[in-house]
Amino acid sequence: MRLRVALLACLFAALTSPVLQARDSAAPPLPDTGDKAAPAKPAAKPTPPAAIAVQDIADRADTDERYAEQVIAVATTAGTSAMKSLEQRLQKIDASTEARGRDFHYDELKLLPAPRLESLERYWAFEARRFEALRREMREASQPYTDAAAELARRRADWDLTRQALAQDRVSQALVERTTGVTALLQEANDKLSVPLERQLALGRRANAVDAQITAGQKSVAAAIAYSDRRLGRIDSPPLWTLKADHERGKDALDNTRLALGIEFAFLGEYGASNLGNQRVLHLFEILLLPMMLWLWWRARRRTREGHPPADPASARVLARPFSTWLLLSMLAMLVLEPDAPLLIHQFAMLVALVPLLRLLPPHSKEFLGPWPYVASALYLLNRLAFLLLGNLFLYRWYHVGLTVLALGLMAWLAWRARKVDVADLRGYLGPILQGAAWFAVLVLAIAATSNMFGNLTLAEMLTSGLIDSGYMALVVYAGITVFIALLGQLLPKPDGRGLRVLRTHAPQILHVASRAAALAGALGWLFYTANRFRIYRPIHDTVERIVTASIQVGEIELSLGSLLVFVLGLVLAVTVARLVRFLLREQVLPTMSLPRGVDNSIASLTYYALLFVGLLAALAAAGFQIGQLTFLFGAMGVGIGLGLQDVVKNFVSGLILMFERPVQPGDVVDVSGTSGRVGEIGMRATTIRTFDGADVVVPNGMLLADKFTNWTLHDQHRRIDIAVGVAYGSDPERVAGLLLEVVKGTPGVVDVPAPAVLFSGFGASSLDFAVRGWTHDFDNWPTIRSQLATRLYAALVQAGIEIPFPQQDLHLRSVSDEVARRLRGPDGATDATPA
Repeated sequence: MRLRVALLACLFAALTSPVLQARDSAAPPLPDTGDKAAPAKPAAKPTPPAAIAVQDIADRADTDERYAEQVIAVATTAGTSAMKSLEQRLQKIDASTEARGRDFHYDELKLLPAPRLESLERYWAFEARRFEALRREMREASQPYTDAAAELARRRADWDLTRQALAQDRVSQALVERTTGVTALLQEANDKLSVPLERQLALGRRANAVDAQITAGQKSVAAAIAYSDRRLGRIDSPPLWTLKADHERGKDALDNTRLALGIEFAFLGEYGASNLGNQRVLHLFEILLLPMMLWLWWRARRRTREGHPPADPASARVLARPFSTWLLLSMLAMLVLEPDAPLLIHQFAMLVALVPLLRLLPPHSKEFLGPWPYVASALYLLNRLAFLLLGNLFLYRWYHVGLTVLALGLMAWLAWRARKVDVADLRGYLGPILQGAAWFAVLVLAIAATSNMFGNLTLAEMLTSGLIDSGYMALVVYAGITVFIALLGQLLPKPDGRGLRVLRTHAPQILHVASRAAALAGALGWLFYTANRFRIYRPIHDTVERIVTASIQVGEIELSLGSLLVFVLGLVLAVTVARLVRFLLREQVLPTMSLPRGVDNSIASLTYYALLFVGLLAALAAAGFQIGQLTFLFGAMGVGIGLGLQDVVKNFVSGLILMFERPVQPGDVVDVSGTSGRVGEIGMRATTIRTFDGADVVVPNGMLLADKFTNWTLHDQHRRIDIAVGVAYGSDPERVAGLLLEVVKGTPGVVDVPAPAVLFSGFGASSLDFAVRGWTHDFDNWPTIRSQLATRLYAALVQAGIEIPFPQQDLHLRSVSDEVARRLRGPDGATDATPA
């Protein structure tokens, strides 16, 4: 809350500073000192007064007289309009806060319902923020006058010492008179300046009184809210069956309600007239959203006529209802951008969103929601109408009981109805969750009805209203997320369309991440809203605040859970921002530049690690650490580096060298220490290589620099293909070489430059050996090209009748037996062996 208020105050100051400057332009600034040696603003350690040298009296007198005359002129004529404006604004705040403090004392605040107390709390927070902005302007307006008064005092002290020194020395009477005249003029300027200073001091005293009144009002409302929370478990009304119409009590309740509503409307008027920065942002969002919705509606109709309707029924429903979409998103933006707005604004936004909500729910929601949207909307409307009966406690109690019983019956009917529908497999885990939530709502409403019957009206109101409001808010959030996702899907460019390259390439991933982020934000917002409606947000917030602010002192370092959480969140934010910047550089910025090979990866990686380092320092600073307090940690790291982290440092430095020299880049095919594969990512410590078998091998960067490695794609994608071919003895070598060369040149993928070649490499044991060499520029497909080339070579040799021999030997028998000879001769008497 403090961070949000501070951001809103800064935005308000930035947006209103031109107006303030224009308004204060009628008040000319106080003059510069004209003395280069003496600054206009007092230093942190002011220099002691000193007497002016005799030879410098004339020049210094002229300078100080001009300064005094300028101060007199400004103090006499300037600042009137600015001071009146500040006084009028302070008067308005004073009158408003005094009226609120007069209307409600602590005893009267305890009688107000919790929503009215929360609205008053917002009112006092708004007044505190408005008063702080006014006080900041008052300080800025009074600062020049206080600086001028200090400067006049400094100069007058110098002249007093000078006059005393001249009285002791025998100098010209003209110098003495000159000194006396300058001193008198400086005193006159100081007297003139005291008038606006006194006026500003009086304004400051009034501001202190207003500040005390605002602080007292905030404390009173906080105490009343705490008292209201404590009496949740107490009986605060008679049992319902003994209740009688008490007109006096009802009249008091009605008067308090009218008074609270009067304050609410007054708060609404003041809030609307303040024109804060978040209000301007909301108005700008609403102005820009409407034409965009009309343009999307027109484009969707045109595409439908062309035969390209939206594929998603939810998108079609959203695009067909541009005004309902604009209204729903505007009301959600009001809840998000104006969290501290008057309660009437939020209730108005929720009521206005009712009709667009029902019109924009996606068709598939009927599968698991059924009639719940209509039930939740009707119950919310009936709950808002309960304030009309606050003047009659008898009717109000019975109306509230009836509303609770009606809600209980509807919840029980919905839960029983869900048993007849198979919700176990309905959209994953959503069906069982909704069914369990319905039965839990039945239990809560039963407790609320019982509490109302026995006289605990505060608990009954909280349970019934909290359940109805949180259920309706869940419906609003669900519809808002659905509309947001549908619009984002329509705004993202298609892969074959125009737009940013990163959006066209990664549109599905961006839509998925944005959907999950929107769902997470909506769930967190709903949880905060529900916790507040059930009056458990404040206890949880106070408990968590006490836990995270508890600190432990370790030497000069003060540790707390909050600082650790801030450090972790800062580190996560730094990693997320660094990854996002690296992604944008790689996908959108660097591909559009003409950079040398590998420079884009080096820029993206170095930027990533630089942002991580800066984010680490920022996270440490945000957590409250100082570099001086971490001296022992850095010393320990130095000892660790000297003893056992040499390899880590060596790999880190090697990673930097690899990024600057760029001998290897992601996508290169390398051979490192017997490992062949494609480089995946070059980190600061190690490089990942994905082998052709699908394994990921992590190679330390130091190994890439210390050992030699082969980079097949360092400068280009060229690869030579070598195939050894052997033909039978007796073949014509020139014919074989020409045939093989013709086949190589005609193979797809083999380039002409460098020219392919066929070399007669030698005489083998069984063949004439030829070496076939060709080049390809398609490194990724060179195994396929080599296979095709080998197949074509074999087919060409077979077709030409050239034999491809296989290893064989001739056996010469010197003597064999007769039986073996008969067997070798065969049945026809022929023989393959000749006995010796």
